Amino acid sequence: MHFGVLGSGIIGLTTALELQKEFPTARVSVIADRFNEDTVSYVAAGIFRPGTSFMGPTQEITQQWMTDAFNYWDELRRSKEAPLAGVCQLSGYIYSRTSPSIVRNHFIEKLLPVYRRATEEELKLCHGGWKYGSFFTTCLTESRLFLPYATKKFLENGGEVVRLHVRNFFEVPQNYDVLLNCTGMGAKELCADQHLVPIRGQVLKVRAPWVKTAFYGDYDTYVLPGFETVTLGGCRQFDSYNTDWCKYDSMAIRERCYDLLPSLRKAEIVRECVGLRPHRSVVRVEPELITNSEGRRLKIVHNYGHGGYGVTTAPGTARYAVGLVRDLLAGNSKL
Repeated sequence: MHFGVLGSGIIGLTTALELQKEFPTARVSVIADRFNEDTVSYVAAGIFRPGTSFMGPTQEITQQWMTDAFNYWDELRRSKEAPLAGVCQLSGYIYSRTSPSIVRNHFIEKLLPVYRRATEEELKLCHGGWKYGSFFTTCLTESRLFLPYATKKFLENGGEVVRLHVRNFFEVPQNYDVLLNCTGMGAKELCADQHLVPIRGQVLKVRAPWVKTAFYGDYDTYVLPGFETVTLGGCRQFDSYNTDWCKYDSMAIRERCYDLLPSLRKAEIVRECVGLRPHRSVVRVEPELITNSEGRRLKIVHNYGHGGYGVTTAPGTARYAVGLVRDLLAGNSKL
């Protein structure tokens, strides 16, 4: 048995590891032309906090993705490998002046160990005259550490890496039993998927070791402490393909974050990053059989379109995708 995983971001790597777990005697190859710092995953702040509009094929399946993903990250956090994998526990606050619904999250209120209403005293921790707030405890995954950790684990398990840019599924040189498409924005060209759009994001990484708590405010404002730096964000620019750093976005992010936490004004800016989140209104995790003009058939399981929540949901959709692989091989697929 030989599986090919297209894409080496966090979706591709967690899917490859899940394949090795479920099919320990199979060959697994990761096929990609970008790795580690060249992937969108590398930029991500990596906090487990899905957006409430995130959606899979059904509400029940989506919630299962969340549960499986959190359990994966939390189990890794509790293990001795947590520092190498870049996974830790993090608590934080979500504030809003607009609506109490903004500080609620139906996906994680019963899943996280702590998710509660902020007290009146806690609403005053940050500047801004906040009316509504929630406090929560979750996991954070530093992709800068997790991607090389996952790659090393994949290779130690006997996995193979193939450096190749794939423009067409039938360009893949070997006959794989199943191909798993984890190409993120690359799926727009690969699948001619008009439902997949980029949501441009820009963040600053600053050195502020005194910040130990996460903070969210209105207008996509967030302060997220990681292992070495604190991520300041953000922006969500729909259907923007601009990968260049923008000084105006940077100014707006700094102003909002400095207003939220004034001590950040003295923080050293380490770097500024831009990424295009691969957004799909319904995340695509489904099987497909395709045939070319020469009659060659390919079994494919798609796993892409996670938007800004790839790190959050990757282990959950990986497990679901590998379940679809199992069904395909057993002839139980609905195709």
